[in-house]
Amino acid sequence: MKRRVVLVASLVLLLAAFIAANSLTGASSTLPDPSSAPLVSFVTDDFAGSGICAVCHSLLKDTAGNDVSNDSHWRSTMMANSAKDPLWLAKVSSEIARNPQLESVIEGKCATCHMPMASTQARADGGAVGILAEGFRNAAHPLHKAAMDGVSCTLCHQINKKGLGKERSFSGGYVIDTKTSKPNKVINGPFKQPFQNLMQSFTGFLPVYGKQTLRSELCATCHTLFTPYVNAEGEVLGDFPEQTPYLEWEHSKYSARGDGRRTCQQCHMPEADGPVIISNRPQGMGMGGVLKPREPFAQHHFVGGNAFMLGLMKANADKLWLTAQSQHLDATITRTMNQIQSRAVNLSVAEAGLVDGILTIRLKLETLTGHKFPTGFPSRRAWIEFTVKDGGGKEIFRSGKSRKNGKINGNDADRKASTFEPHYDVITSPGQVQIYEAIMENSDGAVTYTLLRGAGYAKDNRLLPAGFDKAKAGDEIAVHGNAENDGDFTGGSDTLTYRVDVSGHSGPFDITANLLYQSVSYRFVKDLRSDRTAEIKAFTSYYDKRDNSSTLVKSTSQTVQ
Repeated sequence: MKRRVVLVASLVLLLAAFIAANSLTGASSTLPDPSSAPLVSFVTDDFAGSGICAVCHSLLKDTAGNDVSNDSHWRSTMMANSAKDPLWLAKVSSEIARNPQLESVIEGKCATCHMPMASTQARADGGAVGILAEGFRNAAHPLHKAAMDGVSCTLCHQINKKGLGKERSFSGGYVIDTKTSKPNKVINGPFKQPFQNLMQSFTGFLPVYGKQTLRSELCATCHTLFTPYVNAEGEVLGDFPEQTPYLEWEHSKYSARGDGRRTCQQCHMPEADGPVIISNRPQGMGMGGVLKPREPFAQHHFVGGNAFMLGLMKANADKLWLTAQSQHLDATITRTMNQIQSRAVNLSVAEAGLVDGILTIRLKLETLTGHKFPTGFPSRRAWIEFTVKDGGGKEIFRSGKSRKNGKINGNDADRKASTFEPHYDVITSPGQVQIYEAIMENSDGAVTYTLLRGAGYAKDNRLLPAGFDKAKAGDEIAVHGNAENDGDFTGGSDTLTYRVDVSGHSGPFDITANLLYQSVSYRFVKDLRSDRTAEIKAFTSYYDKRDNSSTLVKSTSQTVQ
């Protein structure tokens, strides 16, 4: 291990200042109250904990006086809690249980992006990378704190611009300079000519302008993920595109190839209201002092679409030892719901008519995202719940009703693991449900929920971003299943027709269509239950206490005479 260069005296002063400035970090010789747990403070050769960064980058305000502190926004996100996510831990343990001979491969791959500081430091020090058992999750492990700090400040802001956007940078292929020692380790930021002396003196990191912090290619290092897949005998056959939002974005109108470049950061890290003084130190150096307000200031919301897991973690904060308080989690959940309901998909009735006792409704869905929706990990699905009531208020048709246990009525996959609900252009029966999802298949062509058996997709009809040409899309982001040949399933939209026999009923007929969403599908959890690891038992104990029926994305209604 190379010599540690740590400015101990400065660090002690720094932490003392943090305790004085931030009530969340009161010192104690016992375990902290989980509702007020401090951010992690640690120092390794190449990284520092979020608690150290928060000393200066908390107590920040925008021009309207709103709190825009990096720590108060970040600490309650899925990024901050990537190492504590109980679903992720359950899935890691399941994959190992099913392919124990690949334990080191699984843990090495998963730790790279979920425990990136510990993973990078271990490799730099020539040590082993592990998660469970005696790995990073073990409190006695010397890199435990670095692991539990998740996707944190000194990871993202140290990523080198070299190779970003290239294939070698995907699947956790980010590059961190582990050769340079403190106090000359570079920390990248979005602003030119940063004030350098204070950060370098106190932390050993030298702040510089790094344009890559503003580019989607930075996010692509972990959010373009290819995982190995195996055959029934456990032999590795190739790589599987587990999630590819960056490549989907590249194929959309929002990328540099399109006509309206919009980066990941612009949607997931929205700008603050006006300029922001980005550090609370040195004090007394505001508008007319050393530190000038900077803009645009990207708020560290990292807002996504996983309100369900945020709520699950909030309900179990004492068991998961979150460093976020309830108000932090509530704020992130609110932002997530706003993202899902305002900036994901629009739903409308394009046409409605009644001829010879047949009610015909054409729904139009228009995507607002820069990637497929739902995006990311293939446990996610969105679907249409469509209801028709007659003039007396009696329900005469419903497709896609959701249940509290996570099932969708009429969904073939929720009834039988070996099958799935196909993509539809026209629906005529309550037993047919339009579900937008990615269904994995193994090397034998059978449906699977084991990532290491995922050789490809039997179905991928997730809604496409505007500008996406499905005929020209590469295999890793292609449309699969019936949607390939659906002429109105195109980049930016899908049109779906319902034909309902209403003969024998009197109108007017009220129709309601809801676009619903789950970040964790029923079948995905059902598959996990077949393994009995401690991590799965923990997750399912949390899951079973939650209402996982659905999250409402959009709703539309119309009355037809």
